[in-house]
Amino acid sequence: MFPDLFSIGPLTIHTYGIFVALGFTTGILVAVKLGKMQGFPVQQVVDMAFIMIVYAIVGSRAMYVVINLSYYITRPLDIIKIWQGGLVFSGGLLAVALAMAWYLRRHHLSFWNVGDLWAPAIALGQGIGRIGCFMAGCCYGKPTDLPWGVVFNRPNSLAPQGIPLHPTQVYEFLSGVLIFLILLIITTKKKFKGQVFVWFLILHSTARLLAERFRGDDRGMIPWTGITATQLLAVLILLSGVVALFLLKPRHEKKASPA
Repeated sequence: MFPDLFSIGPLTIHTYGIFVALGFTTGILVAVKLGKMQGFPVQQVVDMAFIMIVYAIVGSRAMYVVINLSYYITRPLDIIKIWQGGLVFSGGLLAVALAMAWYLRRHHLSFWNVGDLWAPAIALGQGIGRIGCFMAGCCYGKPTDLPWGVVFNRPNSLAPQGIPLHPTQVYEFLSGVLIFLILLIITTKKKFKGQVFVWFLILHSTARLLAERFRGDDRGMIPWTGITATQLLAVLILLSGVVALFLLKPRHEKKASPA
């Protein structure tokens, strides 16, 4: 693919960073649009976006570093080189959830309403960011003989070169777009607070577990478990989403039932 978009003297514009920025921008625009429809002031949506961007980058990078700790112990300065790829979405999601819990409590906002607002935006933004992964060659797949296998041949690509690989980045891009469209439909038919957000947790974690089956990069196996840290986090998110769905839905039905 094309890890570097172009260079101007010593300055190199990395394709990964461009698509991550595009993903964030698109997500914010979607959230602003949905926020206007749901009664959220634009400035409030932008404020939340700033917090989410900072913690998403820090959290997703921290998770990637933990997964690849043996590499970064000997190359600590590489931790800040996020333009070369290396963000784990689940780590960013966890960090954002903690930061937003503080923000919502401070501003007396409903966690479920805000979650419903941002869920479609996050799904689409994350999907677009995966194109950046594809360009950089990070988050690459296992070798495959399927006709859509992708061969990386750029010298500075992060993926193994010269062999067909599962385009896992494209799988996750497509799943992100599909989840975004499903969440938009749920938004129009929403029956209770948190419905959109909970379905985002369920759909995203399910898609992530499926994609992980085809990942070929070092995923940081948890000792004695046979699973990666990302898979464990995805399972926990999936279970949390299912439990929340069963708790929220009966509460809504109870309130909606006639006295």
